[in-house]
Amino acid sequence: MDAVSWMPFWILMSSVVPGVMIFFLSDHHQRLRTTLNMLGVTLKLILIGVMIAGLLKGRDYLFTLTLLPGMDLILHADTMSVLITALSGLLWFVTTVYAIAYLEDSPQPRSRFFGFFSFCVSATIGIALSGNLITFLIFYELLTLSTYPLVVHRGTPDSMRAGKIYLAYTLTGGAFLLIGVAWLRSIAGPLTFVQGGILDAWPVAYHGAFKAIFFLLIAGLGVKAAIVPLHGWLPSAMVAPAPVSALLHAVAVVKAGAFGIVRVVYDVFGIEFASQLGLLTPLAAVAAVTIIYGSVRALSQDGLKKRLAFSTVSQVSYIALGAGILGPIATIGGIVHLVHQGLMKITLFFCAGNLAETIGVHKVSEMNGVGRRMPWTMAAFTVGALGMIGVPPIAGFVSKWYLGTGSVAAGADWVIVVLGASSLLNAMYFLPILHRAWFREPDGAWAKKPAPRGLEVHWMLLLPPVLTALLALLAGLLADAPFSPLEWATRIAEGEYRP
Repeated sequence: MDAVSWMPFWILMSSVVPGVMIFFLSDHHQRLRTTLNMLGVTLKLILIGVMIAGLLKGRDYLFTLTLLPGMDLILHADTMSVLITALSGLLWFVTTVYAIAYLEDSPQPRSRFFGFFSFCVSATIGIALSGNLITFLIFYELLTLSTYPLVVHRGTPDSMRAGKIYLAYTLTGGAFLLIGVAWLRSIAGPLTFVQGGILDAWPVAYHGAFKAIFFLLIAGLGVKAAIVPLHGWLPSAMVAPAPVSALLHAVAVVKAGAFGIVRVVYDVFGIEFASQLGLLTPLAAVAAVTIIYGSVRALSQDGLKKRLAFSTVSQVSYIALGAGILGPIATIGGIVHLVHQGLMKITLFFCAGNLAETIGVHKVSEMNGVGRRMPWTMAAFTVGALGMIGVPPIAGFVSKWYLGTGSVAAGADWVIVVLGASSLLNAMYFLPILHRAWFREPDGAWAKKPAPRGLEVHWMLLLPPVLTALLALLAGLLADAPFSPLEWATRIAEGEYRP
């Protein structure tokens, strides 16, 4: 293999190697652990940048390793994988900065945490760069194994219970996915991802099997994507530290499930063949139910992180909704929301972590006047919240606009009702938070203590949410710019709807 072929492998290893080294450090080696973390995230971003530049010049990045006769592990950089790889690399960088400040003074084992933290992102990058369904399955299961220790990191009874629930859901989902992949491979052979799909010319006799396989694959992926009724693990997992919550919701687990659904619909079945089998409407319907259900459940949550968790249940299903609507415009909306949701949701969880750690605020009912004590944190939270509602010009508006116009173009006008109801519900559970934070008088225990001089919180806790909020705003303001998430999603859609 030449250097180009090895590039996806080195991107993967840029987090594996530091993770292994960190495992062997004792907890008091804080400076060395921080150095290894920052070297890993910086090197990964550089390598991803080099790969994107090469891809734009027409280079093909393909790494292949034979696991068994007729079964290859394939890492391939195409337009779809590069979008998620770039998002994962960027958000891992800011989450690492945040996690270092958030956890380095905690009593729990930090080297163990950051070791699994690196493995978690390595599995996510492996999922993004997977060139076939076999490789995707391997990294999908590795993601389960690497995130479980993060969920139970605090070792409390609540976190251990959440870990058991998480494993029960994700391992069951993994079993469904394994059965579906094995069954499909026995029929179709190598399951290499191809724009437009690989199942577009099969006899009618196979259609029943393909429908059953599609159900198995979506059920397996739907667990991590938190599609109703497979979402139960997500709210309970909010007992994990804020950096883990941010990772679960914006970078790793739910994004892996949603990305997998996109891959199965577009690059395995193919959008036209999936429509011919009658699979898209049921997928869109399940996504619509999840969108409304998650929003309704969020209304009644006083716990801030739990409200954000049910918001994720709702918001991630916009991606599946876009995949369930036949037409390139809706496809663009669903795919670009992979990025937009990540930017907005990670901002919200960073801010929730700052409120909890700095002034002890964990509930919405405790947020009266917090904007006066922590204005930068709440300004970032406001951008993320308004983006989730769909207020222009923040990124969330762009996603909803393309999903809405795409549904009309495809003759699925009912989707407009779902999007409208969802936005209304989003406003109903986010705007009261903003009103409390900015317009009510402070009344918590923290309000009786003098405000600290200087920054409201350590700069390594403040910079990440401010940066990601700014990126969410710029993704909307500069949506038409070259190489924006929207422009890249448009490239992907053009390739999926081949003539």
